[in-house]
Amino acid sequence: MGRIRVLVVDDHRIFAESLAAALAAEPDVDVSAAGSGAAAQRCLDRAAADGRRYDVLLVDADLGAGSQPTVTLAAVPPAVPSQPRPLEPRDPVLDGLALVERVRSAYPGTRTVVLAERDDPVRAARALQAGASGWVAKDCSLSRLLAVVRGVLRDETHLPPALLTGVLRELTAARRHRTESEQLVESLTPREQEVLRCMVAGLGRKAVAERLFLSPHTVRTHMQNVLGKLGVHSTLAAVALARRAGVGPVELLPSAGDVVERRG
Repeated sequence: MGRIRVLVVDDHRIFAESLAAALAAEPDVDVSAAGSGAAAQRCLDRAAADGRRYDVLLVDADLGAGSQPTVTLAAVPPAVPSQPRPLEPRDPVLDGLALVERVRSAYPGTRTVVLAERDDPVRAARALQAGASGWVAKDCSLSRLLAVVRGVLRDETHLPPALLTGVLRELTAARRHRTESEQLVESLTPREQEVLRCMVAGLGRKAVAERLFLSPHTVRTHMQNVLGKLGVHSTLAAVALARRAGVGPVELLPSAGDVVERRG
């Protein structure tokens, strides 16, 4: 079996350095560490460019939630603690679940495991939905963590036994809500679905009218019909329901005729 490339992503330096050093002592593990989601993204991109992709990411469930300065930790040679290297002072914040989703999309061969300070079935379910392969307590033993790392590489999903019932309940409820949302979206006409995709993309009425070659009055009517059929009272609620149903945004092509109006 080849060596396992692991990236630890945690903005608490002491924890990240300690875990990286412990993992580096394993004979079949190469480990690096990053102190933010943005730093992790750069590590992933560089590794992919070099043809040496990471096998597993260990991601802090609360990544980006604190106020610690953003740092990146250099690659850790076996049994040698990592050395911190400052990042740019204005690194964008990328939280744990957003990083998990990005990894699933950009690097589907890389497995992610979320490290959490407490059991939380709601957040664990969201992590699995985002693409994580496991949820592990930060205070678990090193042998347990290594078992999870090797397990997810065999396409296993790992959860603490105490979380199984709660996570299954959350996933079942999420699936039910998704099915209901899908049915509501299917009740829309093709034109209304097209308008909804424009709404998901953040386009305002004028931009939708120009894109679809319709009058603003006609677009307003379509938007009102969309809200009514979906049973919601605002564009924000319609977009949230559309995302639950798996509706993606229209592709925003740069053109002189497109006016993009982003709503907060």
